[in-house]
Amino acid sequence: MSGRKLADALGRVIALRAELATDAQHKKRWVALKQWQIQRLRTTYADLLATPRYKDAAEFFLEELYGAKDVDQRDTEAQKVAPKLASLLPARAIDALLLAVQLEEIAERFDIEMSRTIELPITAESYAEVYRATGTEAERVRQIELADRIGRALEKLAKVPMLSTMLHMVKAPAAMWGLSHLHRFLQRGFDAFVGMRGAREFLEKTNRRELAINRRLFASDPEPFRPLE
Repeated sequence: MSGRKLADALGRVIALRAELATDAQHKKRWVALKQWQIQRLRTTYADLLATPRYKDAAEFFLEELYGAKDVDQRDTEAQKVAPKLASLLPARAIDALLLAVQLEEIAERFDIEMSRTIELPITAESYAEVYRATGTEAERVRQIELADRIGRALEKLAKVPMLSTMLHMVKAPAAMWGLSHLHRFLQRGFDAFVGMRGAREFLEKTNRRELAINRRLFASDPEPFRPLE
Protein backbone atom coordinates (compact mmCIF):
# COMPACT_ATOMS: atom_id res chain seq x y z
CA MET A 1 0.00 0.00 0.00
CA SER A 2 2.79 2.45 0.90
CA GLY A 3 4.56 1.64 -2.36
CA ARG A 4 1.45 2.43 -4.35
CA LYS A 5 0.99 5.70 -2.48
CA LEU A 6 4.59 6.60 -3.22
CA ALA A 7 4.13 5.89 -6.93
CA ASP A 8 0.94 7.97 -7.03
CA ALA A 9 2.61 10.90 -5.26
CA LEU A 10 5.54 10.78 -7.71
CA GLY A 11 3.06 10.82 -10.57
CA ARG A 12 1.42 14.00 -9.27
CA VAL A 13 4.78 15.77 -9.03
CA ILE A 14 5.68 14.69 -12.58
CA ALA A 15 2.33 15.99 -13.84
CA LEU A 16 2.83 19.33 -12.09
CA ARG A 17 6.21 19.87 -13.73
CA ALA A 18 5.05 18.83 -17.19
CA GLU A 19 3.93 22.36 -18.07
CA LEU A 20 7.45 23.69 -17.39
CA ALA A 21 8.74 21.63 -20.30
CA THR A 22 6.49 23.52 -22.73
CA ASP A 23 7.14 27.09 -21.55
CA ALA A 24 10.79 28.15 -21.48
CA GLN A 25 10.10 31.54 -19.87
CA HIS A 26 8.01 30.00 -17.13
CA LYS A 27 10.76 27.48 -16.42
CA LYS A 28 13.35 30.26 -16.34
CA ARG A 29 11.33 32.09 -13.67
CA TRP A 30 10.81 28.80 -11.79
CA VAL A 31 14.54 28.13 -11.70
CA ALA A 32 15.22 31.71 -10.59
CA LEU A 33 12.62 31.37 -7.84
CA LYS A 34 14.19 28.14 -6.60
CA GLN A 35 17.63 29.76 -6.58
CA TRP A 36 16.34 32.80 -4.71
CA GLN A 37 14.68 30.62 -2.09
CA ILE A 38 17.84 28.56 -1.61
CA GLN A 39 19.88 31.72 -1.08
CA ARG A 40 17.30 33.00 1.41
CA LEU A 41 17.53 29.72 3.32
CA ARG A 42 21.32 29.87 3.30
CA THR A 43 21.10 33.31 4.88
CA THR A 44 18.45 32.29 7.42
CA TYR A 45 20.43 29.20 8.45
CA ALA A 46 23.97 30.52 8.06
CA ASP A 47 24.62 29.63 11.71
CA LEU A 48 23.57 25.98 11.23
CA LEU A 49 25.55 25.70 8.00
CA ALA A 50 28.61 26.97 9.87
CA THR A 51 28.19 24.49 12.73
CA PRO A 52 29.94 21.14 12.08
CA ARG A 53 27.28 19.20 13.96
CA TYR A 54 24.41 20.59 11.85
CA LYS A 55 26.07 21.42 8.52
CA ASP A 56 25.23 18.14 6.74
CA ALA A 57 21.60 18.21 7.90
CA ALA A 58 21.20 21.84 6.84
CA GLU A 59 22.70 21.11 3.41
CA PHE A 60 20.40 18.11 3.10
CA PHE A 61 17.29 20.22 3.81
CA LEU A 62 18.33 22.93 1.36
CA GLU A 63 19.28 20.63 -1.51
CA GLU A 64 16.95 17.65 -1.12
CA LEU A 65 13.79 19.37 0.15
CA TYR A 66 14.02 22.75 -1.57
CA GLY A 67 16.40 22.41 -4.52
CA ALA A 68 15.28 22.60 -8.16
CA LYS A 69 14.98 19.16 -9.76
CA ASP A 70 14.26 18.35 -13.39
CA VAL A 71 11.96 15.45 -14.22
CA ASP A 72 12.27 13.58 -17.50
CA GLN A 73 10.66 10.55 -19.13
CA ARG A 74 12.85 8.19 -17.12
CA ASP A 75 11.15 9.45 -13.97
CA THR A 76 7.76 8.63 -15.47
CA GLU A 77 8.93 5.07 -15.99
CA ALA A 78 10.51 4.98 -12.52
CA GLN A 79 7.14 5.84 -11.02
CA LYS A 80 5.86 2.46 -12.17
CA VAL A 81 8.51 0.51 -10.25
CA ALA A 82 8.46 2.57 -7.03
CA PRO A 83 6.59 -0.26 -5.25
CA LYS A 84 9.59 -2.52 -5.91
CA LEU A 85 11.84 -0.20 -3.91
CA ALA A 86 9.21 -0.07 -1.18
CA SER A 87 9.33 -3.85 -0.89
CA LEU A 88 13.06 -3.78 -0.08
CA LEU A 89 13.04 -1.23 2.73
CA PRO A 90 11.44 -0.91 6.18
CA ALA A 91 8.03 0.71 6.34
CA ARG A 92 9.50 3.65 8.26
CA ALA A 93 11.86 4.41 5.38
CA ILE A 94 9.06 4.37 2.83
CA ASP A 95 6.91 6.55 5.08
CA ALA A 96 9.75 9.11 5.16
CA LEU A 97 10.00 8.99 1.36
CA LEU A 98 6.25 9.45 1.02
CA LEU A 99 6.33 12.51 3.28
CA ALA A 100 9.18 13.94 1.19
CA VAL A 101 7.32 13.48 -2.09
CA GLN A 102 4.15 14.94 -0.55
CA LEU A 103 6.15 18.00 0.52
CA GLU A 104 7.61 18.24 -2.98
CA GLU A 105 4.09 18.20 -4.41
CA ILE A 106 2.92 21.03 -2.13
CA ALA A 107 6.08 23.08 -2.72
CA GLU A 108 5.83 22.65 -6.48
CA ARG A 109 2.20 23.72 -6.57
CA PHE A 110 3.18 26.95 -4.85
CA ASP A 111 6.43 27.51 -6.77
CA ILE A 112 4.92 26.85 -10.19
CA GLU A 113 2.07 29.23 -9.43
CA MET A 114 4.40 31.91 -8.05
CA SER A 115 6.71 31.63 -11.04
CA ARG A 116 3.86 32.34 -13.46
CA THR A 117 3.83 36.01 -12.52
CA ILE A 118 6.97 36.89 -10.54
CA GLU A 119 9.23 39.35 -12.32
CA LEU A 120 12.98 38.97 -12.73
CA PRO A 121 15.20 39.81 -11.03
CA ILE A 122 13.45 38.66 -7.86
CA THR A 123 13.63 40.93 -4.83
CA ALA A 124 12.47 40.41 -1.26
CA GLU A 125 9.58 42.79 -1.94
CA SER A 126 8.41 41.08 -5.13
CA TYR A 127 8.79 37.65 -3.55
CA ALA A 128 6.71 38.67 -0.52
CA GLU A 129 3.95 40.07 -2.72
CA VAL A 130 3.64 36.94 -4.85
CA TYR A 131 4.00 34.69 -1.79
CA ARG A 132 0.94 36.31 -0.16
CA ALA A 133 -1.04 35.97 -3.39
CA THR A 134 -0.31 32.23 -3.65
CA GLY A 135 -1.99 30.08 -1.03
CA THR A 136 -3.19 30.94 2.44
CA GLU A 137 -1.23 31.32 5.66
CA ALA A 138 -2.69 28.03 6.91
CA GLU A 139 -1.59 26.21 3.76
CA ARG A 140 1.94 27.52 4.18
CA VAL A 141 1.94 26.42 7.83
CA ARG A 142 1.02 22.93 6.65
CA GLN A 143 3.99 22.99 4.26
CA ILE A 144 6.35 23.99 7.10
CA GLU A 145 4.92 21.39 9.46
CA LEU A 146 5.34 18.69 6.80
CA ALA A 147 9.04 19.56 6.52
CA ASP A 148 9.28 19.21 10.31
CA ARG A 149 7.56 15.80 10.13
CA ILE A 150 10.14 14.67 7.59
CA GLY A 151 12.92 15.69 9.95
CA ARG A 152 11.37 13.78 12.81
CA ALA A 153 10.86 10.73 10.61
CA LEU A 154 14.53 10.83 9.63
CA GLU A 155 15.52 11.18 13.27
CA LYS A 156 13.70 7.92 13.99
CA LEU A 157 15.24 6.26 10.93
CA ALA A 158 18.70 7.11 12.22
CA LYS A 159 18.02 4.71 15.08
CA VAL A 160 16.86 1.75 12.94
CA PRO A 161 19.31 -1.17 13.30
CA MET A 162 21.00 -2.31 10.09
CA LEU A 163 19.39 0.42 7.97
CA SER A 164 22.79 1.55 6.73
CA THR A 165 23.42 -1.97 5.41
CA MET A 166 19.99 -2.13 3.76
CA LEU A 167 20.49 1.23 2.04
CA HIS A 168 23.82 0.01 0.67
CA MET A 169 22.18 -3.17 -0.63
CA VAL A 170 19.38 -1.37 -2.49
CA LYS A 171 21.60 1.29 -4.10
CA ALA A 172 22.22 -0.74 -7.27
CA PRO A 173 18.57 -1.83 -7.75
CA ALA A 174 17.40 1.75 -7.18
CA ALA A 175 19.79 2.98 -9.88
CA MET A 176 18.67 0.24 -12.28
CA TRP A 177 15.01 1.20 -11.76
CA GLY A 178 15.64 4.92 -12.21
CA LEU A 179 15.01 5.65 -8.52
CA SER A 180 18.46 6.93 -7.55
CA HIS A 181 16.96 10.25 -6.44
CA LEU A 182 14.81 8.48 -3.83
CA HIS A 183 17.73 6.39 -2.64
CA ARG A 184 19.92 9.51 -2.43
CA PHE A 185 17.30 11.25 -0.31
CA LEU A 186 17.22 8.39 2.18
CA GLN A 187 20.99 7.90 2.24
CA ARG A 188 21.80 11.58 2.71
CA GLY A 189 19.04 12.04 5.28
CA PHE A 190 20.08 8.97 7.23
CA ASP A 191 23.76 9.94 7.25
CA ALA A 192 23.04 13.55 8.22
CA PHE A 193 20.76 12.63 11.11
CA VAL A 194 23.07 9.91 12.40
CA GLY A 195 25.89 12.44 12.32
CA MET A 196 23.93 15.00 14.34
CA ARG A 197 23.66 12.64 17.31
CA GLY A 198 20.32 14.17 18.23
CA ALA A 199 18.16 16.45 16.09
CA ARG A 200 15.91 18.17 18.64
CA GLU A 201 17.62 21.58 18.61
CA PHE A 202 18.04 21.55 14.83
CA LEU A 203 14.37 20.72 14.16
CA GLU A 204 13.03 23.14 16.76
CA LYS A 205 15.12 25.97 15.37
CA THR A 206 14.22 25.40 11.71
CA ASN A 207 10.52 25.01 12.46
CA ARG A 208 10.41 28.07 14.70
CA ARG A 209 12.18 30.28 12.18
CA GLU A 210 10.08 29.23 9.19
CA LEU A 211 6.83 29.75 11.08
CA ALA A 212 8.00 33.21 12.19
CA ILE A 213 8.97 34.20 8.64
CA ASN A 214 5.63 32.93 7.35
CA ARG A 215 3.78 35.09 9.90
CA ARG A 216 5.84 38.12 8.92
CA LEU A 217 5.16 37.59 5.22
CA PHE A 218 1.41 37.39 5.68
CA ALA A 219 1.49 40.39 8.04
CA SER A 220 3.25 42.41 5.29
CA ASP A 221 6.24 42.97 7.54
CA PRO A 222 8.68 45.27 5.67
CA GLU A 223 11.62 43.05 6.69
CA PRO A 224 10.25 39.50 6.85
CA PHE A 225 13.66 37.84 6.50
CA ARG A 226 15.54 39.75 9.17
CA PRO A 227 17.59 37.55 11.54
CA LEU A 228 15.84 35.25 13.99
CA GLU A 229 17.04 33.44 17.09
